[in-house]
Amino acid sequence: MEIQNELSKIEFKNREYLIKHISYDREMAFYQSIGNGDMEEMHRLFMPFNVEGFGKLSANPLRNLKYHLIITVAMITRYVIEAGLEMEAAYNLSDIYIQKIDVCQDEESVRKIHKELCEAYVKRMQISKKRKLYSKPVSKCIDYIYDNLHDKIALEDLAEVACVSSSYISKLFHSEVGTTIAQYIQKKRVEAAKNLLVFSEYSVSDISNYLQFSTESYFISVFRKITGVTPKKYREVHYRSNLPHEADGRD
Repeated sequence: MEIQNELSKIEFKNREYLIKHISYDREMAFYQSIGNGDMEEMHRLFMPFNVEGFGKLSANPLRNLKYHLIITVAMITRYVIEAGLEMEAAYNLSDIYIQKIDVCQDEESVRKIHKELCEAYVKRMQISKKRKLYSKPVSKCIDYIYDNLHDKIALEDLAEVACVSSSYISKLFHSEVGTTIAQYIQKKRVEAAKNLLVFSEYSVSDISNYLQFSTESYFISVFRKITGVTPKKYREVHYRSNLPHEADGRD
């Protein structure tokens, strides 16, 4: 009965002040554009949280925006999983952005993250859809690499997973992906390292060991080659802008 009374009050207030929620059809079309990996359509349908049409979830303006964005992240995450994105990748991205939202100190930061995360999910869907164009052996290798970045990955392991010879999968992978298997693994490990540098307090040495680089100096060299900066510099730039305290790292 208490909930019904509250609902009636809210409905009366919304009618009195002409408050409306955004169109359901438009909202679903927005999620659909992300699931389709359609950046142009997503930008067309994108609505910042400072416009009319969004309900009031908290009297505190900053908290209200955070609540709305966390709900949006949850909706997008489930939608892209239904559209074919790997569940682990979708939830990892969700965790990263919810952590970023949680430490925002002002409304503008929340709005920036809103656009950033929508674009990030679209890019993930574009990659996911592109992967579906790969042959079955190459797709199996990509999945295996994603799941085993913290373990040693030998060409023989990938050949066994793909049920083909080592020489065949090596040539096929390069032909379809446009890079060697070793280069692809390095790139994916650096991507994982970037997340660890921003969202954890592990040292550069620990991250290097975890991601199976032979030495810390080799990890730093590969990281700098791919990103243009050292792991320490990357953390200094990105960690401090997303988390409330600093982490130590070695160059």
